[in-house]
Amino acid sequence: MKVTRIVKLGAVATFATVLLAACGSASSSSSQAKDQTLTWMENSALPTMDISKAVDNVSAETLNNTGEGLLRVGKKSSLHPGVAKSYSKSKDGKTYTFNLRKSKWSNGDPVTAKDFVYSWQRTVNPKTASEYAYLFADVQNANAIMKSKKAVSTLGVKAVGKYQFVVHLTHPVSYFPNLVAGTTFFPQDQKVVEKYGKQYAGNAQQNVYNGPFKLTYWTGTSDNWTLTKNPSYWNAKRVKLHHVKFEAVKDPQTALSQYQSGKLDAIYLSGQQPKNYKNSKEYVSRTSARATYIEVNQRKDTMMKNKKARQALSLAINRQQFTNKVMDDGSVAPTGLVTDGLASYKGKDFAASAKVPAGTSQNLKKAKQLWQEALKETGRKSYSMTLTADDTAAGKNSTEFVQSQWAKLPGLKVTNANVPYKTVLARCASGDFDSIVTAWGADFADPITFLQLFTTGNSYNEGKWSNKSYDRLIKAATGSDANRAGQRWQDLIKAQKVLLNDQGIIPFYQNGKPQLVKSSVKGVVYFPVGANWDFSRAYIAK
Repeated sequence: MKVTRIVKLGAVATFATVLLAACGSASSSSSQAKDQTLTWMENSALPTMDISKAVDNVSAETLNNTGEGLLRVGKKSSLHPGVAKSYSKSKDGKTYTFNLRKSKWSNGDPVTAKDFVYSWQRTVNPKTASEYAYLFADVQNANAIMKSKKAVSTLGVKAVGKYQFVVHLTHPVSYFPNLVAGTTFFPQDQKVVEKYGKQYAGNAQQNVYNGPFKLTYWTGTSDNWTLTKNPSYWNAKRVKLHHVKFEAVKDPQTALSQYQSGKLDAIYLSGQQPKNYKNSKEYVSRTSARATYIEVNQRKDTMMKNKKARQALSLAINRQQFTNKVMDDGSVAPTGLVTDGLASYKGKDFAASAKVPAGTSQNLKKAKQLWQEALKETGRKSYSMTLTADDTAAGKNSTEFVQSQWAKLPGLKVTNANVPYKTVLARCASGDFDSIVTAWGADFADPITFLQLFTTGNSYNEGKWSNKSYDRLIKAATGSDANRAGQRWQDLIKAQKVLLNDQGIIPFYQNGKPQLVKSSVKGVVYFPVGANWDFSRAYIAK
């Protein structure tokens, strides 16, 4: 979900090309080493390979390399042919027609328009309980289906023969091509899903793949997994790597040791490591469209429902100190929820236009005053809470720092809980937390990818913040003003300001992405939104 330059938008980027350009070029085989195996570090284990249920970066990255949607994301978030060799849209912008190439699943089944119809219907089906189903909200009847008011079969998608897929939207959505390039919109083989039932995608063998690679090792709980070149992929001749081996390494020193001994070709850096290796030729730091923020549980008791309490918690945090002194990895203090550089309109960056300084800055004196007022208003003399984050180095740094900042508020006792990433996701979904450090990476280059999360009832609004004015603005931006670029932009700016003024969330930092990458690794494509990494053009040089 993040790089150097994000696609610049009017209201959003519009990719209305009828015929898509070819993606990339083949590298010279003479420059390649014999062993085309890339070893890659991840911070967390792979949670799932179910397209309809994946919600995290690790799953998206793996799905993006083992699967393929209608379109593919390339360098600088450009779009390229995927299963669709071309597409067109109607004059009113509400109907898209995708012309599919002949391609295959790894089991030999043809990939057809029905696979897209089935996959999209499965994701919006309330029985699937997909947390990403809301991304389909602009497809005809999707909202009614998700509320169990209409049959799944009424979703506005249609297979015309085997190789034409037609989508009907309720209104124009200028960023729709960007959406369909995301892993949530990938096809699924109905025969395979039904064959494995509840065990579908539970391990490497209980799935099929239509992308550059296929998953050949993963137990469903293992900390390592392996991708192998997929000979059934339609563009397999362009894929140079034989294997991509992932290792989930939580301890940064262990990762560094494995990198230095040649067991890993690329690692993420944390703690003091970015400072220590900034001058290395193998050091790489990228801009991220990923925002880390803190949610407080507003459904548990009156304290976190109190606006002053939320504002106090935010005002107590010195974000500049955290990013500059603790992280020092390219991360920066945020200006809001929507990340800097994600999107602009008429030359003005959204983040700069939608700032609320009081919602992202430190003012300890004000924080203490507001906290004491909140205690009094809720009939308390003290308050205890648990701050939850994952058990990675970054997660531990976050909880330790925030705990030290919140300890300055009178009568507040904070206990930290650093747990596995899967547990964080489960607690977010169930609401089993007091406060939690979480993050969101942009799925596409438009502010709505962040702002839609905090509408009332959204599954990712884990703290259950609710504001009618905010809901109305998001509804206008995605409805009545959807085809009015200027007005839509203002709706979104006003929405972020409502969110920050009410401190619906506590923005923490905009993530950097520091790495060490062996100089022999070539052709890996990084993009700042969505699944981040594409290994389909990568190779190991001699």
